[in-house]
Parts: sequence; structure tokens; C-alpha cells
Amino acid sequence: MRIIYMGTPDFAVPALDALVQAGHDIVAVYSQPPRPAGRGKGLRASPVQTRAEALGLAIYTPASLKDADVQAAFAALDADVAVVAAYGLILPRAVLDAPRHGCMNIHASLLPRWRGAAPIQRAILSGDNVTGVTIMDMEAGLDTGPMRAKHVTPIEDKTAGSLTAELAQAGAELMVEVLDDIALHPPMAQPEAGVTYASKIDKAESRIDFARGAHQVERQVRAFNPFPGAFFEYRGERFRILAAHVEHHAGPAGALLDDSLLIGCGPDAIRPTLIQRAGKGAMTPGELLRGYEMPAGSRVDG
Repeated sequence: MRIIYMGTPDFAVPALDALVQAGHDIVAVYSQPPRPAGRGKGLRASPVQTRAEALGLAIYTPASLKDADVQAAFAALDADVAVVAAYGLILPRAVLDAPRHGCMNIHASLLPRWRGAAPIQRAILSGDNVTGVTIMDMEAGLDTGPMRAKHVTPIEDKTAGSLTAELAQAGAELMVEVLDDIALHPPMAQPEAGVTYASKIDKAESRIDFARGAHQVERQVRAFNPFPGAFFEYRGERFRILAAHVEHHAGPAGALLDDSLLIGCGPDAIRPTLIQRAGKGAMTPGELLRGYEMPAGSRVDG
């Protein structure tokens, strides 16, 4: 098939590779424009642009798809379908309607649950047992289009980072399966029941509130790993918790309950197993406490 591929972050790279390996004709790749990054704030191409260039594919990076000339150029590519994965720009009606089979999206949730920008993090934060990917036809509404296929996976103790990588690969394989025979994957309307929305993550959400209980803190740690990182402050310094587990040990919220960084959360407690001081690398609590005192009885600030 003649495919226009549209994606930006690492999540979207596996599907591009899978479509190329399956023998499809990728007539163009669309990605968001290079952004300032790093200490020097030099322009950095997106992971999808970088991969597309390595594959020798035509790459387009418009700042918007609203311009009539941009839409005309898109339509002139004469694609059978556009495959979209975390592209990050709104697709106007003229773009949605241009390919023969429209635009199909790889969405990282089991629709209609978690429509929107941050489905992986919201699923972890909410304590969902399972999540997955959905291949859907795109329409003007926010992730409201009919579905063609789903893949389900347990969340267990996965972080947002590990779950993103897993779902990216699952979505890539599922998209290839759908495109291999579209007729075998007819679109089905999403049910009206069970709709939830995954709003964009606000950095303020990454500050830990130990009063919410250890289970919620543990989910917060996983949901914000690797970014933006769940954190607390101690003596004015920020500490990111990268991994932790719940212990059944009651104690005041935010109180250090022993000399090994067990933190009270009311009816239970959270035990960090990997932690990071500002400007330092990740370390175990034992490594941290060999050079930094955080004695039992003191308090941390969420």
C-alpha cells in the first residue's frame, strides 16, 4: 500500500520500521518540526524524523496542517492510507479525507477508556489492571473514531517507560496485521459507556503527596518514570523516586520511619529502591545514605 506515515516521538518509531519491513511503500513521513533541546538549545529532529532520514524516506515537518498549500501537497501524495502514531498535530478534515482509506491511528489505550494525550500514565495512576493499543479510524473528535483491532496487556508493575516501549511494538505489529487485510478488520463504533479522558500530564502532578497512601505513591512513581519523575523535597533539595514498593507499616504521612528511607503514608509506607538527587545519577537508598543523612523521625516534603 501507498502509506503516509505521521509520528513524532520514540513511541512512533517501531511502527514506521514495521511498515517498511512489511514491504509497504512509504511515500512520505510527517513529523513535528525540530525543537530546541539540550543545554545549548540547538534544534533537534524528532526520533521519527531521524529514523525516516536513516531509511532514506521523504520527510515533511510542517508546523501546522491548516495551510491550504500544505493540505494540497498532502493530497497530491495519492496515498492509500495515512498511519498516525503520536503525531501531535491536529489533522484537519481535508487531511483526514485525502487518503483512499482515510487516516488510521495507533492509540495507546483500550478505547473508549483513556482518550487523549496521556493514556499510558493515566492508566497507571488510576490503578488499571490492563491496558493496550487500539487501531482506530480517525475523525474530527478526540479519539472517537471507529475501532479496527485491539491488543490487551497487563500493567502489573511496569513503568510508563517500559509500558510505552511494549505498546509501541504491539501497536506496530497490530497495524501491519490490519493493513495486510483491511476487509478482515472492519471498523466498529466505540461503545458509549466507559469513556474516560487522559489529560496531558502537568509537571505539578509529579510532586508526591504521601497523605494519598503508599499504593497511590507507588503508582505515581511508575507513571512518571522516566518523565517528569515523581519527587519530594528534603531540606530544600529535590529527590526523585525512580522505583519503590509498598510496605505495611503505618506512620505519619511524610515521616521517615527508619534510617533506611522508609516513608510513612498513613496506614502504610513507601520504600524507595532507586532514588536520584538533583544533579546526580540514580542510586539505591543505601548508596545515598552513606554520604547523606536522612535519619528516622525527620520529615520529607511532598
